[in-house]
Amino acid sequence: MLKRTLTHFHLCCGLGSGAAGFSDSKPVLGPVQAEWRCLGGVDVDPAGLRDFQMMTGVSGTLMDLFTREQYTAFHGQQPPAGWKEATAEDLRRAASNEDPDAVFISSPCKGASGLLSETMSQTPKYRALNELTLRCVWLMCEAWKYNPVSLIVFENVPRLATRGRYLLDQITKLLRHYGYAVAETTHDCGEIGGLAQSRKRFLLVARHVEKVPAFLYEPEKRSLRAVGDVLSRMPLAGDIDQAGPMHRVPALQWKTWIRLALVEAGKDWRSLSRFAIEDGHLRDFVIVPDYQYGVLGVVDWDDTAGVVAGASRPMNDKFSVADPRPTNKFEYTQFGVLPYDRHCGVVTGQRSPGQGTFSVADPRMTDERHNNMFRVVRNDQTAGTVTAGQGPSSGGQAVADPRQPSKGFGKYLVTDYSKPAGTVIAGSTTGQGAFAVADPAYKTWHPNASTQKLRITPWCESAKTVTGSQQVASGALSIADPRPGMSRSKGDAYLTGGHYGVVEYSAPAGAISASACHDNGRWSVADQRMPAHNDRLTCMITSLDGTWHRPFTTLELAALQSLFDPEDHWSADPQIAHEIERMQRVRKIEQAGVFRLDGINDGQHRERIGNAVPRAAARAMADVFGMTLLLSEAGETFILSNISVWVQPVAIALSLAQQEVGV
Repeated sequence: MLKRTLTHFHLCCGLGSGAAGFSDSKPVLGPVQAEWRCLGGVDVDPAGLRDFQMMTGVSGTLMDLFTREQYTAFHGQQPPAGWKEATAEDLRRAASNEDPDAVFISSPCKGASGLLSETMSQTPKYRALNELTLRCVWLMCEAWKYNPVSLIVFENVPRLATRGRYLLDQITKLLRHYGYAVAETTHDCGEIGGLAQSRKRFLLVARHVEKVPAFLYEPEKRSLRAVGDVLSRMPLAGDIDQAGPMHRVPALQWKTWIRLALVEAGKDWRSLSRFAIEDGHLRDFVIVPDYQYGVLGVVDWDDTAGVVAGASRPMNDKFSVADPRPTNKFEYTQFGVLPYDRHCGVVTGQRSPGQGTFSVADPRMTDERHNNMFRVVRNDQTAGTVTAGQGPSSGGQAVADPRQPSKGFGKYLVTDYSKPAGTVIAGSTTGQGAFAVADPAYKTWHPNASTQKLRITPWCESAKTVTGSQQVASGALSIADPRPGMSRSKGDAYLTGGHYGVVEYSAPAGAISASACHDNGRWSVADQRMPAHNDRLTCMITSLDGTWHRPFTTLELAALQSLFDPEDHWSADPQIAHEIERMQRVRKIEQAGVFRLDGINDGQHRERIGNAVPRAAARAMADVFGMTLLLSEAGETFILSNISVWVQPVAIALSLAQQEVGV
């Protein structure tokens, strides 16, 4: 194809998003393809100009476009020594002394913004800022009055059409004086660029009638995308290792986090009015912490469970459920016992009592049963069948014998103190005969040891000698402690080791051990502190709709403004993703494609991003600009298309003089 190079220049260029969008454009008409080349830009912000060079590859020029009077009115003081007003010659020099085919003007819009009150907008400071629009247009017209710029686009906030009406009327007259056809319109940059945001902007477009006889058509409109279409292709907010420092979650005031969590998705602060407030507090809500990693978490019956891990235990995630079903349902219950009038569940290959409801509460109590485990036969009844297993647990192998064991085999027998002992045999232990005696005479025959076994020392007495054997059974090593809180009851620290113990906020903690963890001691604290309403911190509060209501990160705002495409940085293609990861691993951040603006101040980054013209919208404008210039060079003044001429209605634009209506 034949190549045609078109040039563009930018006043109040900012970080260069609009310029980058123009350079992205490559319109085609028949066998001719046009390419846009950036001649540069001017701005008063040095950081923005460094971003401009990063975005376009072309150096910008630091230039203050105020007049001296405007500078004094805006800053409240005289300009510093050496300051001088910009001239038309300075503007040509900033464009490398070349004549651009298109000029993009995006002058400051704070004075006409709806965020500024009407009263403030009429102060000398903001009137001077608004007047910069007229000055930019005049400097541009004077700089290239001998070879006028073919197409001009002037971008600002929609309210400029009302607050700056007197300036727009002067701009229109000035442009017509220099031979331009002018049109004012309001466009949604989101629809022009196919963005995931709606961005209404004022656009004034001008076409030099003598140089460009062809009409300038509107960019094609597209459907707005969802925010998730862009954000889902980026790492999760806060992952600065993969996405860089611009992707950190902003630190907001605690009260702001609470408000964000309570705002309904898709609505704004006005939805907070639906809550009931009593004494300055929410009546119907409390804040409950979500334990880290969901430890001991219980999933609501109506919620979905999380990912089932290899170690799905209550201690490492939310692997418990609040089951509302009645407890008389025994299905899938370990050691479950079925009522006699119920049917059994599925009989599985593994059917022991510990694996399900494989036991039954049998009400039948007949004599013909086989439940002889540990059964004792009465002395006047017959014994059961003698089996090979003769233990008491094998059947009815025990008898209730009323006979006195004074004669015969006295296994473990204790001889009465008044009776003679049995025969002393070779095996004379207590388990082999009557070798124990009920001795009523208590003797302290080991006064220094045996009398102290398991002895409790009263609180008011002195302790005995501390010996080398420290067990409680080897001496008086226990004490009757009357102090409260030391009772040996279920759950105290002495019985349980303090597992899951919580220390009072006003009490000291115990000694810190090497294995200190919440489940092996008192390693939790009842912390009554809550952040102050103006404390700045980063939180993750689960909102009422189950999502995390959070602010956009600075990098996400840049993506929504189409300053960069996430696909170019975090590609789904495995080979590209692997290469990006490799380059990041060797710390070649720039080559790896992590988008980053100049400096480290998030507030300044966000201001420059918010002031930027969306890159995709600028490309759409450059497409129709390039098409118009190619048509004019080909001698065409009209194409049959369903796309509207930039001035409505089309029928009038075709029938009347171009200088008045058709642009």
